[in-house]
Amino acid sequence: MAGQQDSGKNSGKNKEAAKQAKKEKRAASKARRGQLFEAFKMQRKEDPWLIPWMVGAIVVVAGVAFGIGFFFDAQWVLLPLGLLLGALLAMIIFGRRVQKTVYSKADGQPGAAAWALENLRGRWKVTPTVAATTQLDAVHRVLGGPGVVLVAEGAPHRVKTLLAQEKKRVSRLIGDTPIYDVTIGNEDGQLPLKKLQGYLMKLPRNLKPAQVDALEAKLTALGNRGAALPKGPMPAGAKMRNVQRTIRRR
Repeated sequence: MAGQQDSGKNSGKNKEAAKQAKKEKRAASKARRGQLFEAFKMQRKEDPWLIPWMVGAIVVVAGVAFGIGFFFDAQWVLLPLGLLLGALLAMIIFGRRVQKTVYSKADGQPGAAAWALENLRGRWKVTPTVAATTQLDAVHRVLGGPGVVLVAEGAPHRVKTLLAQEKKRVSRLIGDTPIYDVTIGNEDGQLPLKKLQGYLMKLPRNLKPAQVDALEAKLTALGNRGAALPKGPMPAGAKMRNVQRTIRRR
């Protein structure tokens, strides 16, 4: 009898937990939809070509699918598929144009490189502001398959020295592990902020995940030095900065 009561209690708890999980899932989905809608409204104000590009993508892809289906007498079968693929392409265009807008607003602001690094896609271990000055020049450290990547931002004449010092400090600890360095900016010899992700993805993969973890443990002992830097810029429409992540979840 007692066993049946315990079983009933457990069943009730499981049902309650399942209801709570469904409720949380619906709330999260609603929040993502709200974020997408807010990002869409912001981007539409900034980008008059957003809607034409998105609608054009749907129409063109659906038209191609319909045309292909016409030759095989299956146009009404392929049309829904074309609309679905067109909608997917429209979302990709939306995400790319949002990203372009956000990066253009962040470009040149103190902490812009740190903000971009913290929003990287992929398995990167980012330590912002491992070295900095009171003028908000900074060096950030990124660990990944390529090895160690030092990303600097700030006044070129100050950043050059700061970057050299940090590179020397890291090299003493990691031996032959490759070290790459890049300075964010729009002058000669610098890398524009919007190209940072692409730069990192093009670097050769020299380390395995286990080696990256071991490298992180070593570098944690170094700590950070210098003045604190803002975690990232707050460009107008900053709510859009996570829209790429939200789109990928849907």
